[in-house]
Amino acid sequence: KMVDPTLAEMGKNLNEAMKMLEDNQRKVEEENEKKYARKDIPGPLQGSGQDMVSILQLVQNLMHGEEEEETSQSYRLQNLGEQGHMALLGHSLAAYISVLDRERLRKLTTRILSDTTLWLCRLFRYENGSAYYHEDDREGLLKICRLVIHTRYEDYTLEGFNVLYTKQPVIYISSAARTGLGQALCNQLGLPLSCMCRVPCNTMFGSQHQMDVALLDRLIKDDVEFGKLPLLLVANAGTPGAGHTDKLGRLKELCEQHKMWLHVEGVNLATLALGYVSSSVLAATKCDSMTLTLGSWLGLPAVPAVTLYRHEDPSLSLAAGLTSSQPVEKLRALPLWLSLQYLGHDGIVERIKHASQLSQRLLENLKNLDFIKTSVQKIFFSLKVEDELSSPVVVFKFFQEYSNRDQTSHAAQASTIQHPIISNERHIYDTFNQWLGEQLAQLVPASGVDVVELEDEGTCVRFSPLMTSAVLGTEIQDIDQLVDCLKMKIPVLTSTLQLREEFEQEVRRTVGLLYIEDLGWPGLGVVRYNYHSDGKNDDKQEKELEKINTELLKKLNELESDLTFSLGPEFGGQKNCVYIGMVTEDLDVSELVETIAATGREIEENSRLLENMTEVVRKGIQEAQLQLQKANEERLLEEGLLRQIPVVGSVLNWFSPFQASPKGRTFNLTAGSLESTESMYVSKAQGTGSTPPPTPTSSLAKQRLPGQKAFKRSLRSSDGFSETSSISHCDDLDRLDQRPPNLSPGQEQGPLELERAEEQEEVAQAKTDTEDTHSDKSPPDCSKAEEQ
Repeated sequence: KMVDPTLAEMGKNLNEAMKMLEDNQRKVEEENEKKYARKDIPGPLQGSGQDMVSILQLVQNLMHGEEEEETSQSYRLQNLGEQGHMALLGHSLAAYISVLDRERLRKLTTRILSDTTLWLCRLFRYENGSAYYHEDDREGLLKICRLVIHTRYEDYTLEGFNVLYTKQPVIYISSAARTGLGQALCNQLGLPLSCMCRVPCNTMFGSQHQMDVALLDRLIKDDVEFGKLPLLLVANAGTPGAGHTDKLGRLKELCEQHKMWLHVEGVNLATLALGYVSSSVLAATKCDSMTLTLGSWLGLPAVPAVTLYRHEDPSLSLAAGLTSSQPVEKLRALPLWLSLQYLGHDGIVERIKHASQLSQRLLENLKNLDFIKTSVQKIFFSLKVEDELSSPVVVFKFFQEYSNRDQTSHAAQASTIQHPIISNERHIYDTFNQWLGEQLAQLVPASGVDVVELEDEGTCVRFSPLMTSAVLGTEIQDIDQLVDCLKMKIPVLTSTLQLREEFEQEVRRTVGLLYIEDLGWPGLGVVRYNYHSDGKNDDKQEKELEKINTELLKKLNELESDLTFSLGPEFGGQKNCVYIGMVTEDLDVSELVETIAATGREIEENSRLLENMTEVVRKGIQEAQLQLQKANEERLLEEGLLRQIPVVGSVLNWFSPFQASPKGRTFNLTAGSLESTESMYVSKAQGTGSTPPPTPTSSLAKQRLPGQKAFKRSLRSSDGFSETSSISHCDDLDRLDQRPPNLSPGQEQGPLELERAEEQEEVAQAKTDTEDTHSDKSPPDCSKAEEQ
């Protein structure tokens, strides 16, 4: 039974608030209220105040803003669960507990801090340790650096930075550490960047993401000879990129030899809670301090990071800021204290074990896939490191192996032009792996895969379940779905990579097309149709080039094909080009290139025709006006002056009708010339109408089977059948056309006689039409006289 009514009310309000915030359903009648709430423009503070429901509604509108409706991808919130509610309740309780009286507050915070520290030290096998709870995960290392400075420089408390002039401190950080960590430490400590020493990783033996111990030893000795003081070493138990662990045992011996402090951080420290721990990670329990990020490992929101350390002088820890005499500072551990109790020891171990099982499941499936290279597979060496096999981080990339014969030729070619080939090949693989990672993250969002840039391997796809699985709720089914999607993408990648060179050669051989080399485009390639300019300036030529390639892109997208044509990336792409995306192995590259060239030529011809149409029409109209004016003058001379007088002309036309054929002009847009209409009036072709000629098709176009899309190569059997049947059918038609008719001499003269009869009928019909024309032109009074 809940004794304190305030705690009961707090838990009730928290549950109601979480239900309201997690409710993603929108009501139609609330749309008008959301419009003003979604605006980013701050408004005035209301004088009367608002109730809690209205404020939570405003928070919900801000959380599920307009971005969710505008984007096609659904926004997915963190999977909080009950343990997440406990962590959020801890923040509310911390505010409530802070108002207690000082003595009761001191007892409560001491109990919370001691319990949480004891649980974490036992859980992660760190004996006799103290804990510092901090919001920023770098703050713990910063406090440790201050502790070491206070320890190694005895007069630092009195003289401050003056004691650092005699012996400059040096902090050693691996080159595989987080980006900007060394600079952030120097800025916060007030030290120059010369106090930071980056230690390179292995280059010959072992993992290429592990710190080179022999080189570190040499660097430390050199610094000692120059009068510097080696202060602290930051090692990794799981590098941020590949998840590899340094040789912590040898590094600890080296630090003890030079009286240095060893600090360890990384995601692999979570495996210390499991029953079986690799020897390399287990060596972290002997280090001087370590930083744990339990929030991402266990899926706990807004819980602090923890730095466990060992030090005997509590006064120096207080001076460095690792401990505090303020009870309110100790309440940072309250959310973690509640969450650990809710999960229990078994629940914590189960979550970490589940993440490790997910990574092992993915690693086992990746080993059976061709063209996929994982972080534990070496390209040049078959060396496998123990910590890499047991690391919960899986890093893989697409890489096409060469056969023995191809590898020999490739090596010979690379020896002659080594730098361009290696750089271009790596750039292409980086682009393809970038596309692969984005596709997998989009198709299986619950997997939590992302793209990472490594110094030696280049662009890779990373799966780190300890950082994402608890938040996204990743299960074994998601890993199987991820592998299935990867199996579907591998043939597309291999086909596109193999056809890129063929596409480049076809484009370079085709007149009118220009191949654009863009190593950053994940697809078949980039092509541009060259516009043949006739002495035009650069601006007009650029506009025409843009117009033709834009129309070309539109025409290509209208075709029924599986290819994707686009203008390229939004930033950094080439202008006035057609970008072709990923392809499959049944692509007919020659047909694709021929279609692009033919479509471009057609667009160019139509563009030039439209350009000349205005001038041609204008000149044709002027010429027609001159010819018609000349024809009118000739008609006046033929008819005479009397026929132009209104009354006299009618009487004269009645007694002596003037026979004249109608004269006109027709304008041929295709030829751009004027033609007479006399032949049209004679044959009456304008009334019969003619059938337009069929549109000529390209001789290079292939006849596709029903349902077959463009640019696809058919199967051999279907190709052979279609080609044979079409050839035989054409041969039969040619034989029928070329076969002479078996007619008798009398029958041969029959068609000639019919043609003569038809000509006589056309002449008679023309005379009848002429008489009808003359009768139509006679005056109305003449017709009346004839009737009388």
